[in-house]
Amino acid sequence: MKVSQTKIPDVLLLQPNRFGDDRGFFSESWNRKTFADHGISLDFVQDNHSLSQAVGTVRGLHFQSPPHAQAKLVRCGKGALFDVAVDIRKGSPTYGQWVGQELSFENGLQLLIPAGFLHGFVTRLPDTEIIYKCSDYYSPECDGAVRFDDPDIAIDWQLTGAPTLSGKDAAAPYLRDFVSPFVWEGAA
Repeated sequence: MKVSQTKIPDVLLLQPNRFGDDRGFFSESWNRKTFADHGISLDFVQDNHSLSQAVGTVRGLHFQSPPHAQAKLVRCGKGALFDVAVDIRKGSPTYGQWVGQELSFENGLQLLIPAGFLHGFVTRLPDTEIIYKCSDYYSPECDGAVRFDDPDIAIDWQLTGAPTLSGKDAAAPYLRDFVSPFVWEGAA
């Protein structure tokens, strides 16, 4: 597995090995020992899988606050999406900055997003599936969101039309109206 830092060093891009033949391929998307060999120590407790039917579906920007904050290991099971992480750790030198990565079934890439980040994505192809592991269980009382189109964050979603949004995402507050429950703890 190849592990690379993104422009926000705590967000990692992972490229698992794919072993292919005339039947298709095999890939190991997560292995505790392999991750530990790369200095990544996370215990995942929940897997999520969602389908977005329409191109331009935006989900996010979501987070779970402490005590149920979640790190996520994100990949695309079918189709293609643009996945985004935004640093919301108070005191972080990259607070409010974002990093994005195209994830697709074809490229097999994964994004490892630590707790303390907003997470969201936009679909690039119809019937896109996202699959992600979480380091803590979903907790409705810890669930939150920030607007995907916040001008202070200025994510380039490369939308060609109006996005498909949930009511929760359309009504989410802007970052400037949000008090982050996360604090940067310095370099890892």
